[in-house]
Amino acid sequence: MSEKITDNKESREKLVECAKREFLEKGFTKASLRKISSEAGLTTGAVYFFFGDKNGLFEGVVGEALARLNAVLENHFAQDIEADLLTYEHHSGDHDDFSEELVNVIYDHYDEMTILLDRSAGSKYERFVDSIIDKLDSSYIALAEKYAACVPNKRVNRKMLHWLTHVQINAFIHMMQHEKNRDSALHFIKPVMDLLIKAWMEYSLEDDV
Repeated sequence: MSEKITDNKESREKLVECAKREFLEKGFTKASLRKISSEAGLTTGAVYFFFGDKNGLFEGVVGEALARLNAVLENHFAQDIEADLLTYEHHSGDHDDFSEELVNVIYDHYDEMTILLDRSAGSKYERFVDSIIDKLDSSYIALAEKYAACVPNKRVNRKMLHWLTHVQINAFIHMMQHEKNRDSALHFIKPVMDLLIKAWMEYSLEDDV
């Protein structure tokens, strides 16, 4: 084992760095705390001291990325809920800023997002994708309810909103898996977002019969 790192901040950061490599390679379940600690020049006791348990260490790896993603989503929906949907006219590129923010979060934290998507089974974040879908569903329903209140004889089409949420999530997952370059990802995801906004405006409500 290498020389023990005594500085608390440095020790914690070293554990996170080594854990990220181990989780990327083996996933949460098969990742070895002993190996992570050894590569950090520490004992497994350091993991429990800084993070409590394996899940805590996993959160130490993905927590910042997750916080940034949630902040972008919450800020976007806070703005959307204040918009006047009755007078809104969609134009191509309306949501380019939102697309760029999402892509920047994903590609700034590409390894962490990969871990959340593909390596989180067995951890407390194994339902990561489902949790994002739930968040989007709730936000889209709240927005559609506001929209429906302005349009006579219409109601929220909850099933279609859920479909559109899945389409959006699957588009970003496909982007991550097939576009390793940030600029290329933006090139393709922006028109996809345009199509999704148009679909949302057309299909989020249905006849109230």
